Amino acid sequence: MADHPDDPVDPFPTDFPEPPPSRFPPVGEEGTSIVGTPGDPVDPPSDWNAGANAHDLPLETGRPSRLKALGRMAFPPPPPADEEILAARDRRWTSRVIVIVAVVMLIFNGASLQNWARQQAPNWFTVTVQQVADVWMAQVSQLGADRPRQAMREAYQDAHDARFPGQDPA
Repeated sequence: MADHPDDPVDPFPTDFPEPPPSRFPPVGEEGTSIVGTPGDPVDPPSDWNAGANAHDLPLETGRPSRLKALGRMAFPPPPPADEEILAARDRRWTSRVIVIVAVVMLIFNGASLQNWARQQAPNWFTVTVQQVADVWMAQVSQLGADRPRQAMREAYQDAHDARFPGQDPA
């Protein structure tokens, strides 16, 4: 570097200090001892401890950290839930899942309801269900919600009708 601001800066400096001796000698020179700098301990040739086991290390120091203690004081854990609360939570979860699945099936698989109603013996109930299903599928098809079912049906039919070369058509 330049000592004075007006002196030009050397773009390729070459006067570097001598590097410290390497703690990792080149291959083949492992037997030579490495002299460390003063105050710098020399590594032993091997620091491997054959008797060490990672499972012997302590997991807890005994006392929680101050931050954990402060968190427990500021936000104490709630009391454990009793069986009645857990049962109510399970019923809510189950009823929500059933409603969501029913709505999804009604939107995307209404044709199954039509097919079921057509297969039953005609009476007031099945005729009414068939008419409601026909109207429902007409509305759903206007939204395009029947297209995934149609695409799956077409893919199945194409795979079903596929033949090997030279095989008779289906």
